[in-house]
This record gives sequence, C-alpha cells and structure tokens, in this order.
Amino acid sequence: MRITVITVAYNSAATIADTLASVASQSHPDIEHIVIDGGSRDGTVELVRARGGRVARFVSEPDRGIYDAMNKGLALATGELVGFLNSDDVYADPEVLARIAHAMRSPAVDACHGDLVFVDPTRPDKVVRYWQSRQHERGLCARGWMPAHPTFYARREAYQRHGDYDLSFRIAADFEMCLRLLDVAGLRSAYIPEILVRMRTGGESTRSLANVLKSNREAARACVKHGLPGGAGFMLRKVVSKLPQLVRRPLASTP
Repeated sequence: MRITVITVAYNSAATIADTLASVASQSHPDIEHIVIDGGSRDGTVELVRARGGRVARFVSEPDRGIYDAMNKGLALATGELVGFLNSDDVYADPEVLARIAHAMRSPAVDACHGDLVFVDPTRPDKVVRYWQSRQHERGLCARGWMPAHPTFYARREAYQRHGDYDLSFRIAADFEMCLRLLDVAGLRSAYIPEILVRMRTGGESTRSLANVLKSNREAARACVKHGLPGGAGFMLRKVVSKLPQLVRRPLASTP
C-alpha cells in the first residue's frame, strides 16, 4: 500500500529538516513524500534539496495559501492513501505510517485518524496540549468536532470523488473537508487510539484570538454550505469541544 505524505511549506527552514527526517525514518516500505513550497526565501528550498533524499516530488512556486498548496500536492499524489504532515510537525515514532496502513487494510474503511500532541515550538519534547480523538460517528463534525487534520489519512479516490480543499475558506478548509468527507459523504474513518503526530503550537488557526474566532466563523459557514446548522450554538460547541485538550495529558510522552 503506497502512502502519499504531502508537506506544504513556506519559509520553514527552521523546522522542515525535522519533518523530512521524520518521514524518512518511517518503517513503512512504500512512501511517496511530496513537498510543496510556496516560493520560500529563507533557505527552505536549499534545505529540501540538500536533505530531501527521500522526497519524491518537490515543487517551489508562489501559491494562494496553504490549502492551494495542499491541492497541488493532491494533484501529484499517486498513493492509495493520502495524508498531510505540516512543515513544522513530526511523526510520534517510526511506526506511525505502518499503523495507518494496518488500520486501512480493510476495503470497508475509507479513512483513519488518531491522537495528536501540541508541543512547545522551541522545546519539541514539552507537551502543552493533548488532542485525544475518538471514533467518528456521522454528524459529529456538524456538532463542532473534527479529527486532528495531521493525523487524518483518506483513500486518494475519496479526494478524487469529493473534490479539493475549498479555497474560499482561508483558515478552516481542513474542517470543511473533514465535514464533507465524513458527515456529508459518509466515509468511514477508523480511529487509531495512539499519538500519531507531534505538532508545534502557533498554527494559522490558533495563532491569535482573532484567528480562533475567524476559524470558528468559517467552520460555521462550512456547515451552512452543506445545509447544516451553523449558528452561534455550533460555534460554542466547537469551542467547548477543545477545552479538554488543555487539561488532558497522554499517559506517556513520546520523544
């Protein structure tokens, strides 16, 4: 089973080496790593060329943002499964993609997802939030829940059938995609109850209170797009659903 891992980057020279090494260290034997760069000027391009020996495709050109870059990666992907690993994130251990392939061995399973920890951007060994997921049930995204996007892997044919990331959503296109695939299309996602990804804090949707509010408004609009309730009640449920991340801690922290 070939797994395509898409990494999108822009001025990521400080962190992308860790991401490249993390993908290269995976034990799964058939990995296609695609890196889509938005025309970085900080040394990212040179670093990928120097250390990306396991990178199958590398594109560096201006784009219209992270989701446009993700769509470019989807267009190049040849793997049966497709997932995204951000340019400042790493896998929890070398067996993550092997566990994903195992979870997807049944043709009745369309996607899978797992747990994620947020780590301090300057101290990646320090866990600051724990995103413990759960088994998806249809309608759960419409109530404000979503799987951690860096842990979400779906069959490539699902993206081909249901479309690219919607660029009208600047921050929450990942939520809209999960809503579209899981709640609207009814894809079945298997839950892997393990930490799959270590994610540095400071992402676009959580960088500031203003971005948090914008992300929630966009998520509500995504519901409306698909004929689902998306008012103030939805936004409140979405905020409340994240509160346990601030108090939960994994039983064991992976290095």
